[in-house]
Amino acid sequence: MIQDRFAKWTATAACALAMTAGTAGAAEFRWSFQSNIAGLDAMSTGDTSTRNFLRNVYEGLVMLGPDMQPQPALATSWETVSETLWRFELRPDVVFHDGSEFTADDVVFSFQRGNASTSDMKSRIAMIADIRKVDDLTVEIETDGPAPTLLIGLTYMDIFDEGWATENEAAEPVLGTSDNENYASRNANGTGPFQVVSFDTATGAVIEPHEAWWGEPEHNITRGYFQPISTDETRVAALLSGQVDMMFPVPQQDAPRIEASPDHRIIQSPEDRVIFLGMDQARDELLYSNVEGANPFKDIRVRQAVYQAIDTELIREKVMRGAAGPIGALVTPFAFGYHEENDTRLPYDPEASKELLAEAGYPDGFEVTIDCPNDRYHNDEQICVALASMLAEVGIELDVLAQTRNLYFSKIGNRDTSFYIHGWSSAPDALSMMRFLLHSPTEDAGSWNVGSYANERVDELIDQLGREIDQDKRNEMFKEAFAIHREEIGVIPLHTQMLTWGVREGVEVRQRADSFLDLRYVMVD
Repeated sequence: MIQDRFAKWTATAACALAMTAGTAGAAEFRWSFQSNIAGLDAMSTGDTSTRNFLRNVYEGLVMLGPDMQPQPALATSWETVSETLWRFELRPDVVFHDGSEFTADDVVFSFQRGNASTSDMKSRIAMIADIRKVDDLTVEIETDGPAPTLLIGLTYMDIFDEGWATENEAAEPVLGTSDNENYASRNANGTGPFQVVSFDTATGAVIEPHEAWWGEPEHNITRGYFQPISTDETRVAALLSGQVDMMFPVPQQDAPRIEASPDHRIIQSPEDRVIFLGMDQARDELLYSNVEGANPFKDIRVRQAVYQAIDTELIREKVMRGAAGPIGALVTPFAFGYHEENDTRLPYDPEASKELLAEAGYPDGFEVTIDCPNDRYHNDEQICVALASMLAEVGIELDVLAQTRNLYFSKIGNRDTSFYIHGWSSAPDALSMMRFLLHSPTEDAGSWNVGSYANERVDELIDQLGREIDQDKRNEMFKEAFAIHREEIGVIPLHTQMLTWGVREGVEVRQRADSFLDLRYVMVD
């Protein structure tokens, strides 16, 4: 039952909230991740690690709470005037990090900024037709139809100071997949509980508390230092030597070393992220392949052959060392839209793969490049190497092109790929993920549907899901759309990630299924 599986996941996640003892004294906090922040403008990129850092700096009208449900942030309350009109009361006495006052004008400006052609957030707020100022502390939001996910969409619309952005020629974001930058790419001025003191694409960021923040802080951080360390061994050594107080992700082969240390511990819980493989299903000829004048991935038999040639249990056991969950869908039980009957995998069967390839006209297989990051997902490059070995058994030769996260996302973001590994979260409502990954590419949707999967009925269901307010009807629409996508092998799910963090004793942190490190709750002795 979906309820049973969800209960098991949430129970595990709840255990991860158990925290080491902290003290009331103030302290510095140092933490490390495997890759750096892509930039300080969250509207430029949907990259999760970048957004998770910036959620401590910028705020929206609404934020997701620990239970992954919307709760007040810069808006204190809201009401539906009609099925297409919402009224939001704004929080009074809020100031930006530079001391400027937050008003309704900043909300209207931020909507315009988030809706710019260069914004990676525009699909998140595509249901909004207009935002109007009623007075300094009231705005009305008009949607272009019933909008069941409006509140979730607003969690992605960071509020910018209109004066600051305009004066610094950053009224529009710069698309993260380009090589361009503007002032907001390297500087930040939010209303959040922490402000950026410095940022460097190589060395990381320094943050300090926003003393005039409107909320009640529960942390004791006086200054925080974020340091990217791409090499697993170096990141583990930094934790064990005391260079950092916390690091993630923990390489599974090093978890026993950390657990054996009397001064450190491992915190682990399920993450709402599915790792999957995408394939170019649009071009008549693959960009990076030895097949001339054809695209094998346009044939469902080839996609199925690739699927059944992959031993995901072996990847989970040997590559992930158990720190991954089985999945047959793109959506996890943390999200509304999950159905257990869609969460089933095709069986691992290399002989069936060979037969399918022969039927499709590739009895000897073919060669193709697989694009992988080497610093974004847990063991990402190692997964691709394992895939190359497995697919070679059925005649498909993979050339593994592993690059740093920035180069990788720039490449696949421009659809300069034939075969790639990717990851995405779906909670709290799967519609957002569907708009990015399942909808055929348009101006307002499908921006990360890199393989250009297209199905008119799936598009229709996604569009309807954005308008239907009856949750029972929405549930059935989700079920149908994901069933179609699964049957057509739009992508190949591999596994779900586990959150695995290493902390030193005396450090108090909380884990969430969306991998957000909420600095408001960090205590350091």
